[in-house]
Amino acid sequence: MGPVAVLYSIRYDTVARRNVVMPLATTLNTNEIKDSAGLEQEFGHLQLIGRTHEYKLITEAPGYPHRLKVSHSESGTSTNKRRRSVVRFDKTIIGQLDATKQITISAYAVLDLPVGNLSAFTEGKNVLANLISFMASLGATTTILFDCTGNGADALVNGNL
Repeated sequence: MGPVAVLYSIRYDTVARRNVVMPLATTLNTNEIKDSAGLEQEFGHLQLIGRTHEYKLITEAPGYPHRLKVSHSESGTSTNKRRRSVVRFDKTIIGQLDATKQITISAYAVLDLPVGNLSAFTEGKNVLANLISFMASLGATTTILFDCTGNGADALVNGNL
């Protein structure tokens, strides 16, 4: 039997004040990622460089990458320690008005946590929930809108305020 690759994600344990290694899936499927029609898109692990995991859409066309990157970086020490975590999607397609040019569309979320001065991630989760609910819903509804008609998604896609 040859070598076995195991992928990991690292999270900061605020109680123990140290990094904890957590296993990370090699394939993101079973409804973990959807497109704007609500259809599942399956991404497989491509590479791990430092603290950046890169996944590719399993059905991506050659020369037209559709990628997901999850990365983490930390700076500072003690109570000034911060972790910046980024989840980013990039998709390359043929231009719709000029078919001679490739274009890349990107969307990403950043969570900047002062991990050195937190005893729990409750407020970080609250801020992230604020972002997710604003992006994917309309007002008081709890329905997740994959079609990007949520208030925040509409603002980003159409340049609305």
